Amino acid sequence: MPSQDSRSEYARRMHRVLEHIDRHLDERLELESLAEVANFSSFHFHRLFAAWMGETLGEYLRRRRLEVAALRLVAQPRLPVLQVALGVGFGSAEAFARAFKARFGETPTAWRSTQQRKRDQAERKPDQATALRGTDDGNMKNTVIDLNVKLVDRQPVTIAYLRHVGPYGPGLADFWTETVASWMATNNLLGRPRYGISQDDPGITAPEKLRYDAGVEVPEDFSGSGSYMKTVIPGGKYASGRFKGTGDQLAASWESMLREWLPDSGMQLDARPFFEYYPIDASYDPQTGVFECDICIPVVAL
Repeated sequence: MPSQDSRSEYARRMHRVLEHIDRHLDERLELESLAEVANFSSFHFHRLFAAWMGETLGEYLRRRRLEVAALRLVAQPRLPVLQVALGVGFGSAEAFARAFKARFGETPTAWRSTQQRKRDQAERKPDQATALRGTDDGNMKNTVIDLNVKLVDRQPVTIAYLRHVGPYGPGLADFWTETVASWMATNNLLGRPRYGISQDDPGITAPEKLRYDAGVEVPEDFSGSGSYMKTVIPGGKYASGRFKGTGDQLAASWESMLREWLPDSGMQLDARPFFEYYPIDASYDPQTGVFECDICIPVVAL
């Protein structure tokens, strides 16, 4: 069906651009070079991008830079603000502070302090603290999640994926079961390692803009049916923790990795994506909803 094939090709090209942006936020990202990544004419690319994304290229670049910076400010509390600014492509702390305040209503330093206070207050509440510290009170929501975080070296892996845009939560489970599973079955991809890639932080990015990629390991030359995308998850060093619990515990475990483990680890984040890794032997209990996966965050030495 030509119209569907054409739309799928547009989507693939735009996904290449968005992936390129996220992995090169510390560089100058010019319209001409991004148009080249998408293989579109630079003359028309700005209009095409705005029509596809619902925001201009400049607005998108500014939003992504500030959202990634906000995450790093909290996850790496000892990282100087200037280093955060430079790491997402701002030329000075002053320019970064102005843009950050316009987006979040506070300076980077004040916002970091506010988020720390919120975390401290949350940890003083027993129902939230147990999910992070993991003391079992018999309630499934608050069962201890001992991630046993380790540093691992992962090889690059090619995946084919489908993207969900919208709020995280129960909708993602429905996306896997109602959309992704049938697509995998159609393409004979069942029984392979799977990946869940949360491209955005739900505490920072607006719910309607949250991106989640449900992927499966494929050969480099994979060619299948449906409106899927293909990418390579980069290799390198990752902090990896084994999660076993229910979907409503997963967010707290991610939070624990970023807010508790990372600041004391001697490591820092880089531009590679975060992901959940579901190995072939990962368990799932449909009666309780308890499942297993490895939570993986990309790290390099401070």
